[in-house]
Amino acid sequence: MQGFSEVAKQALMQPQESLLKLKHKKRELVIAIPKETYFQEKRIAITPSSVEVLVNNGHDVHVEAGAGEGARFSDKKYSEAGAKIIYDRKELYQSDIIMKVAPPSMSEIELMKPGQTLISALNLANLKEDAIKALMHKKINALGYEYLKDDDGSFMVVRSMSEIVGNTAILIAAEYLSNSKHGKGMMFGGVTGIPSTEVVILGAGTVAEFAARAALALGCEVKVFDDSLYRLRRLQGALSQRIFTSVIQPKVLLKALKTCDVAIGAIRAKNGQVPCVVSEEMVAQMPADSVIIDVSIDQGGCFETSKVTNHDTPVFMKNNVIHYCVPNIASRVARTASYALTNIFTPILLDIGDHGGIKNMLWNKTGVRHGVYVYQGHLTNKYLGDQFNIPYKDLDLLVAAQV
Repeated sequence: MQGFSEVAKQALMQPQESLLKLKHKKRELVIAIPKETYFQEKRIAITPSSVEVLVNNGHDVHVEAGAGEGARFSDKKYSEAGAKIIYDRKELYQSDIIMKVAPPSMSEIELMKPGQTLISALNLANLKEDAIKALMHKKINALGYEYLKDDDGSFMVVRSMSEIVGNTAILIAAEYLSNSKHGKGMMFGGVTGIPSTEVVILGAGTVAEFAARAALALGCEVKVFDDSLYRLRRLQGALSQRIFTSVIQPKVLLKALKTCDVAIGAIRAKNGQVPCVVSEEMVAQMPADSVIIDVSIDQGGCFETSKVTNHDTPVFMKNNVIHYCVPNIASRVARTASYALTNIFTPILLDIGDHGGIKNMLWNKTGVRHGVYVYQGHLTNKYLGDQFNIPYKDLDLLVAAQV
């Protein structure tokens, strides 16, 4: 035993191999938040509270003067949180990362420097080929936040904005049914002894789910139509109660529209334009002064009588029916929407810094990688490549090769 003990002691005194944990060197970022120039866009990507988090993690945040006014965040609030207020747009666009809500205009792309990272909406409906080619020419790493995925595979920004839009659509309907907006003078909901408000919802996605939740909570009778039995079943499960659901059949839909007080169009198309499922003839048979809210208007609308409006003149009358067709409903509640956006974007920005840059972060975060459509001069989105006849490359291969 004595001999074995001596051998063990000698073994402990020998140099020992140790595996060092590999870690990317943290990188300090310069993040720019421009003032939105898109018509009636009042949201902002990063709020003052998130600026404080980013600054405390060693990053610099540059905010263009007046950028938060639409969401009621003052320059003073940003300055107190540690941001630098910038008055010169050219200086602002020299940062590492540009955080926007609306897609960049051509004039904004011209201000950008090669190799920057852009996080903004992609907005396929209004996307121009010139903008894509300009981003490719400058080798910008561009991420469309509508396509960012969460750990469960859901589109996190789309779902968050859809929750807001679904709830807000019901509040808008309540306004336009009341006398204050020259409606028919109905209270939105149900009162003992009086038939409850009837709401028809087209689509069974997230917007429809939260619109249905809000309407049911107010005591309304809700009917949901969709062309997918799977989505209808999922909606029933999410609401935890039985409601009227139906696949989209013209006769059944028309019967519901003839008696409804509110019709909400919440059909979404993965690419391109939504189908028009309600004809002008069907709209003409709806009750006088009933309300249509076409949330799908940014993809063409699912009511034949719909046409794009804005927050200044949000409604018009057609066939004695009130039409609300504003494409950017979330900007109506810009502060809430900004908080929802910053909760998503702040962890992504922290990850970029912790991983030492966008390349390493994309290697580790497949959900964020899904949102990239231009990477170091290469188009990486197949749909855009087909739409504009531009060659595209597989992003996974580009990231793996560290191009």
